[in-house]
Amino acid sequence: MTDEEREGYLEFLTSRRARILARIEEAARVSGRGADQVEAIAVSKTVGVDEVVLAWRAGWRAFGENRPQELVRKLAGIESHPEMDGVRFDMIGNLQTNKINQVLGRVSLIHSVSSAHLAKAISKRAEVRGHSERVLLEVNVSGEESKSGFTPEEVHSEMDDLLGMGGIEICGLMTMAPANDPDAARRTFSGLRELREQLSSESGLGLATLSCGMSDDFAIAVEEGSTLVRLGRTVFDPNHDLVTE
Repeated sequence: MTDEEREGYLEFLTSRRARILARIEEAARVSGRGADQVEAIAVSKTVGVDEVVLAWRAGWRAFGENRPQELVRKLAGIESHPEMDGVRFDMIGNLQTNKINQVLGRVSLIHSVSSAHLAKAISKRAEVRGHSERVLLEVNVSGEESKSGFTPEEVHSEMDDLLGMGGIEICGLMTMAPANDPDAARRTFSGLRELREQLSSESGLGLATLSCGMSDDFAIAVEEGSTLVRLGRTVFDPNHDLVTE
C-alpha cells in the first residue's frame, strides 16, 4: 500500500471499529450487561501484517488466527513494531495435533478444542513445557454435520475427564452458528449459554467465556450472552456491510 492508501485504510478501520463497538454496546444492553462485559477480537486470517499493524493503530488489541503457520508468520512480522508489545493472538481454527507445538505459548486462548483426543494432546505437550494453556471447548450446538466439536451430550459425559487433565485450563465454551439464518443462530447461541449454566452447576467451574458470534451474527450472539465475538470481514473489509439488525 502507498502511504495515502494506508491512511485511507486506517481511517476506515477506525470508523468501522467505532461502529462495531457501538453495536456491541447496544446488544449488550439488551442482555442486561455493559459493553465492558463483551470482548471483540479482530480475526486477521485473511489479511497481512500491514493490515494488522494498521488495525492496532485503529485501536484493536486482540487478534485471531485459524492456521498455526499464519500465526507464526504474523508474530514474526510484528517483531519490527515494538509499539505492539503486548498484542494478543488467539487460535480460533481447527487445530491438528501435529501443529500444536506451533501454537503453545504463542496464544492467549485456544478457542477450538473440539474433542477429548485434542484436549489430551494439548495437555501432554503443555505439561512437557511446564505451563498451562487456556482453552475453550468447541461445542456443535446446532448439530450440523459440517461443523466440528463436542456434542452437548459428550461435553456432559466427558467433563470430569477433561477437568482432570493437566496443562490446560478450561475457561469456557465456543460454538459456530448456521450461516444466513438469524433464528437458528439465536437458538444456537442461547443453547450454548444454557449449556454453560448446566456445566457450571455440575462442575463448579465458572466457564466465564462464551466465544460465539462472527461478522454477520455478532449482535445476536451478544444479546444471547456471548462474552467474546470473533470479527473478520466486518473489521477488515470495506466492502462488507456492518450488520445493524
